[in-house]
Amino acid sequence: MSRAAAALLLLALLLAACRTPPPTPPPPAERPRAEDWRALVLAADRDRLDRLDAAWREGLAEARAGRFGAQLRALGSLLDAGAGLPRAAPPPGPYRCRMVRLGAGPSRAAFTLYPDFFCHVGVEGALLSFTKQTGSDLPGGYLFEDDDRRLIFLGGTARGADSLPPPYGADPERDVVGVVERIGPFRYRLAMPWPRSGAKLELLELVPVVAGG
Repeated sequence: MSRAAAALLLLALLLAACRTPPPTPPPPAERPRAEDWRALVLAADRDRLDRLDAAWREGLAEARAGRFGAQLRALGSLLDAGAGLPRAAPPPGPYRCRMVRLGAGPSRAAFTLYPDFFCHVGVEGALLSFTKQTGSDLPGGYLFEDDDRRLIFLGGTARGADSLPPPYGADPERDVVGVVERIGPFRYRLAMPWPRSGAKLELLELVPVVAGG
């Protein structure tokens, strides 16, 4: 095989790997002791969730002031705070995800769109689980019913050599909270207000991986 042919084969294998989600992950942590998120959420995180509307307003305002208007418009309903639709629960399975960060954190721009990565939604007893599988920081946790238009995410973040994220509440510096909504046919988002990155809002878009696609 020529070097050119070998290089093309390697490129094809790398592209296929990029399209193929990792194996189904283990549960992100032991199942929570309660199925009502209000019985589990810490006061500081409840405050973050209560101020979600302010996170939207301030994050978008900073991004627009930073002259990222074209990038914001290109994302459509992902950045529409009122885009949530009924039947918010995402079906179990692999997802292609991308993250948008709004609002300037330390040494960060007011808008950042990150490359795609893979996530997974699982079923653990009566709860859905969520795991970010690829990338740097890897949040994982559980989704709790709130109403027909949203679920509440409570989780922790795996870093470095961690094999699993810590359970929510085990390390407040690694805790992650957010709101899951459906924003279109087979399109979901996880909005995380006032994250510890210093941003105003972090958004994960979730689109199911089509078998063989």
